[in-house]
Amino acid sequence: VQLQASGGGLVQAGGSLRLSCAASGSISSFTAMGWYRQAPGKQREPVATMPTVGSTNYADFAKDRFTISRDLAKNSVYLQMNSLKPEDTAVYYCNAHLRYSDILSEDYWGQGTLVTVSS
Repeated sequence: VQLQASGGGLVQAGGSLRLSCAASGSISSFTAMGWYRQAPGKQREPVATMPTVGSTNYADFAKDRFTISRDLAKNSVYLQMNSLKPEDTAVYYCNAHLRYSDILSEDYWGQGTLVTVSS
């Protein structure tokens, strides 16, 4: 599957952005869809994940500000980001996770979309 992320850009602190991720195949076939981010000089970290079955998970920094959603008919996943802060500046990546077993899984990544939050 191919993932195409979009929606990044430059926004002032306190502003909002909505990221989109379009998949070339059915996202319902994956164990989970999610968003990750990587800031300059830092490791990639999870932002929000949405299992096909189960509860959505948010990183502490994303709770109450970010919302992940999906449209199965469009094979798309979204990340609504509100009250953005300069520390949210990062490249945001869409992820599709497929879990085969406790020890075997597969991840697909989009190309990333840059979010820059100015102070």
